[in-house]
Amino acid sequence: MILALAGGVGGARLARGLAAVLPPEKLTIAVNTGDDFEHLGLLVCPDIDTVCYTLAGINNPAQGWGLDGESWAFMDALAALGGENWFNLGDRDLATHVLRTSLAGTHSLSHITAMLAGRMGIAHSIVPMSDDRVRTIVDTDEGELPFQLYFVRRRAEPIFRGIRFDGIAAARPSAGLLDAIDDPALDAIILCPSNPVLSIAPILALPGIRARLAERGVPIVAVSPFIGGRAIKGPAAKIMGEIGIATTPSGLASYYDGLLDGIVIDRTDADAVANGTALYVTDTLMHGGDDQKRLAAETLAFAYSLR
Repeated sequence: MILALAGGVGGARLARGLAAVLPPEKLTIAVNTGDDFEHLGLLVCPDIDTVCYTLAGINNPAQGWGLDGESWAFMDALAALGGENWFNLGDRDLATHVLRTSLAGTHSLSHITAMLAGRMGIAHSIVPMSDDRVRTIVDTDEGELPFQLYFVRRRAEPIFRGIRFDGIAAARPSAGLLDAIDDPALDAIILCPSNPVLSIAPILALPGIRARLAERGVPIVAVSPFIGGRAIKGPAAKIMGEIGIATTPSGLASYYDGLLDGIVIDRTDADAVANGTALYVTDTLMHGGDDQKRLAAETLAFAYSLR
């Protein structure tokens, strides 16, 4: 059994590859919820939706997030009325948020996520990192900003100084995440090529989770989101640079502070070293489904070799 930690477009793409090579009972994908927020009265869970849409094969392949063939009549009408239109909600995507919000008062996020995934035809287990409310707050040169204001409205332009996760101290890991960690058949833990600071750090910050992962004694392998020091997608390289962490295999190993047994890196970085952490070199850029499946298979083989 494999536990994958994911968030964002890169994480979703590798998660889809893992789902293509592993049967449903052999994979759990735990997703960051720190970037969830309440917008226009709706509970929006961007990372969960990106993972679900990608595994269902209905995501927008060009931008990675949102739905393919989306329309924007709602956003156009909202803008005409002078409403907040800085965060795009497509007409079909809106149905996900409305249904989730309508159920949130009586059902857990885990239950809602499983229901939505099932109705999208996804057989694999997608679980939120927690059913409790956790919200990422970014400390910038302009003061603290809620994550989506920093990431979407301000396009990650303010200088990144630090991060905190509001509600994390009281948050409980979801049952699905704990069950995966404690599964006697767990073979490896894969950190998908998600933003280490924004997508993976919130999961590891849940009380007890980092220690629990380390104590399992199975290989923990990260797929680097960087190629030649640059992020494949998003502001990960900018953020890491602003907090003084190199966007190299060594920098990634340092950021995870001894948690990793191995890192999958791109051929561009083939000459890199990572402070004793094992490295596997391959092509990490995922152009489509075949690349996702290939990279997933190679990552699993690498993880198994470290047992």
